[in-house]
Amino acid sequence: MAARHRVKLARLLIDWYRKGHRDLPWRRTSDPYRIWVSEIMLQQTRAQAAVPYYERFLERFPTAQALAAASEEEVLALWSGLGYYSRARNLRRAAQQVAAADGFPREYEAIRTLAGVGDYTAAAIASIAFGLPRAVVDGNVMRVVARLQADSGNTDSARTRERFRATAQAWLDRKQPGVFNQALMELGATVCLPKNPLCLLCPLEARCLGRQQGIAAQLPVKLRKTETVEIAAVLLLVRKRGRVLLRRTEAGSRRMAGFWELPSPEQLSGARIGKRIGEFHHTITHHHYTFTVKTAAGRAAGAEFAWFAPAQLAEIPISTTARKALHLAMQPTGSRPH
Repeated sequence: MAARHRVKLARLLIDWYRKGHRDLPWRRTSDPYRIWVSEIMLQQTRAQAAVPYYERFLERFPTAQALAAASEEEVLALWSGLGYYSRARNLRRAAQQVAAADGFPREYEAIRTLAGVGDYTAAAIASIAFGLPRAVVDGNVMRVVARLQADSGNTDSARTRERFRATAQAWLDRKQPGVFNQALMELGATVCLPKNPLCLLCPLEARCLGRQQGIAAQLPVKLRKTETVEIAAVLLLVRKRGRVLLRRTEAGSRRMAGFWELPSPEQLSGARIGKRIGEFHHTITHHHYTFTVKTAAGRAAGAEFAWFAPAQLAEIPISTTARKALHLAMQPTGSRPH
């Protein structure tokens, strides 16, 4: 693509973005700490779902120093429900790096050394907070690049991903890299959708080779497909004098270590299982779980068990499955899914 065409593409994209985009709280700041928190939350979470977590998190931890001084349990409690909890642990570790360095790093390479920060996140922070000319490349951006270029390369290939990164870097408005990156991500998130792209609303429709060739909806190409695993499991809701019995996940479970969850029948030996409350679905990557929640009576046998009053539940890290099960149990009987 010739240089003047790249400039026009960037101008069209930025003009479209400035005329109207989603009003998200992290777009109202240039504070690298706040931008960093938002980018970590958005790694595996939809923007609208992340907003209340983002606001609560920053109310409690307004600076990297405040986050660095917090306990892991306190951080996980605020993150509870967002999933992918290694993000929260890495965020706390990186905050300790920032606090030790007495300030947030201002160069891409230094940002990249923070715990849990990869190429994409470092580029987003560098461009949005510091105006550094680094293109961001995530799934949304790769989809836009593949369609505009009619590039049917396999996105599982490192060579294809590097080609897409180079293309995004070539398109980048070097005077407004942060705005350009946000505009490109916004286009992928709201218009250039994975299914049924809204091509008639796209400011780049006339420049989209995929659209011209009638193959936009088939791009990008991802050849490797992961088999879905269906898993059925049971969770037990044990109550006593208004309190609920929870089990703390063992430290050996790296992903969920330190979280409280409802026990399974295998974990609460001798439990007397009662009536079925309902069921819910939960997905982690390609694993699709169907959890059935049942009432039970039993005695906590082991230091990993504890009783909690309802008011205490907001103060501890609770697994997403426990949160969903407790929410299900609070619904009126007639409104529960069957």
